[in-house]
Amino acid sequence: MSPNLILYPTFAMFALTFGVLLYMRSRRFGAVRGGSADAAFYKLYEGQEPEELRVITRNFINLFEMPTLFYVVALMIHATGQTTVWLVFWAWVYVALRYAHTFIHLTSNHVMARFGAYFASSMVLALMWASLLIQLLVSSEPVVGVVA
Repeated sequence: MSPNLILYPTFAMFALTFGVLLYMRSRRFGAVRGGSADAAFYKLYEGQEPEELRVITRNFINLFEMPTLFYVVALMIHATGQTTVWLVFWAWVYVALRYAHTFIHLTSNHVMARFGAYFASSMVLALMWASLLIQLLVSSEPVVGVVA
């Protein structure tokens, strides 16, 4: 299996993050032009951002929290040559759940549905980390020159 296959889900996560960035920009500019948001708020982020914009901002910030651990584990999988069908599958599941989380957050914002997607993605991420650790422990060879 090509070790590069684990990298494709990271591009999909980047696309999600960049898409939310563009959406946030569009909504902010539209709100300022329409008068529902004050451009001065964005100078120092003092005061109150309108709720519909706060939700988008919060989602964008969230894409830099747990997903950073996804990027790290994907790069570790690639760097250590531990790419497997199993890990690539779970990486795509993680990305799908993050897309679902964002969709829920930016549409209905139903808290329990959003939490379900968030929690499920977190469990998939934990599974990926645990799988990588197990694979490394099983496949690791002793360091040359170290007496066991």
